[in-house]
Amino acid sequence: MADAVVPFLLMVAVQLVYAGMNISSKLAIQAGMNPLVLVAYRQLFATVSIAPFAYWLEWNTAPRMTKQLLFRFILSSLTGVTGNQILFFVGLKYSTATIAVALSNLLPAFTFVLAVIFRQENLRIKKKCGMAKVIGTVLCVGGALLLSFYHGKSIGLGQSSIHWRYAERMEANDSSSKSNFIGPLSLIVGTLIWAGWFIIQADISKNFPAPYTSTGYMCFLATFQCIIIALCFDHSASAWSLHNTLRLSSALYAGVACTALAYCLMTWAIERKGPLYVSVFIPLQLVLTAVLSWALLREKLFVGTAVGSLLIIVGLYFVLWGKSKEVDTKDVKGTIKGNETDMKNDRIELQSYA
Repeated sequence: MADAVVPFLLMVAVQLVYAGMNISSKLAIQAGMNPLVLVAYRQLFATVSIAPFAYWLEWNTAPRMTKQLLFRFILSSLTGVTGNQILFFVGLKYSTATIAVALSNLLPAFTFVLAVIFRQENLRIKKKCGMAKVIGTVLCVGGALLLSFYHGKSIGLGQSSIHWRYAERMEANDSSSKSNFIGPLSLIVGTLIWAGWFIIQADISKNFPAPYTSTGYMCFLATFQCIIIALCFDHSASAWSLHNTLRLSSALYAGVACTALAYCLMTWAIERKGPLYVSVFIPLQLVLTAVLSWALLREKLFVGTAVGSLLIIVGLYFVLWGKSKEVDTKDVKGTIKGNETDMKNDRIELQSYA
C-alpha cells in the first residue's frame, strides 16, 4: 500500500511546489524584481543547496571531469537552465502564470521532434505508437497557437473569497501587458530550448552517471552565465537587493524547493516507478496553478486559454502513451531475443554432450 501511496503523494507535492513557484515568482516580478536577476539568484541558491547531496551521495563514484564533458556541461547549462529559465521568467512577466505553465507542457512534443531530427527517436508513422506521438505533437502545437493568439470570452468562475491585499496591490501596480505576444513567444522558444537540453543530457547521462553531481555542475555554470547576462541589462544595486521579503523568499523558494528538493523527489520516484510515471503528473501543475492564480491573484480564465490548455494536455498524453507502447514493444522484443539466445545455447550444450 505504501509503495503506491507514497510516490503518488510526493509527485502531487512536487507539482504543488512548482505551482507555488509560478505564483511567488509572478508576485516578485510584479513587485519590480527583474526576471533576469531572479533567475540568477535561483541558480545561486540551487547550486548551494544541491552541492551537499552531490558530495554526500556521489563524491566517490562520480567520473572525472574531462574537456569534452566540460564542453557538454556548458551546453547543458546554456540550454537546460540559462536559456530556458530566462525566457520562462520573461514570458511569465508578460503573460499569466497559467499561460506560462500551459505552454511549458509543449516540452514532450518538442523533445520528440528534436529527438527524431537527431535520430534518437524513430518516427514509425505506420505503427500506433508512432501515430500517437505525431498526433500528440500536432495537438500540442495547435493548442499553443490557440492559447497564444486567441483569448475569447472570460469564463465566469466568480470571484475568490480570499482577499490578499498584498497581491491586489501588486496587481494594481503591474505595468506588464498580459495580452502581449512577447510573453507566449518567449515561453514557446524557452520550451524549445529546454527540449534541446534533453537531447544533450541523454548523451551526458551515458558518460557521467552521477545525477546529483551533474545537476550541481550545471547549476554552478548557469549561475555565472545568468549573473553576466543580468548584469548586462541591469547592474544597479537596487535591482540586486534582496531587502524585500518577497524577493528573497521567491529566489530561495525557486532555488531550494523547485530545484534541489523537487529534483531529489523526482529522482527517487523515477528509480522506483520509472520516468513515465513522473511525467504523467506534469499536467496537474497547470490545474494547480490555474486554481492558485484565480484564488490568490484573481486571474481570469479565458475560453482560448482553457481550450488551448486542454489540447496541450490531450496531446501530451498522446505522446506519453505512444512512448510507453514503444518501450513495452522494445521490452517484449528484448525478452524474445533473450529467450531465443538461451534456447540456442541450450541446443549447443546438448549437442556437445551428445
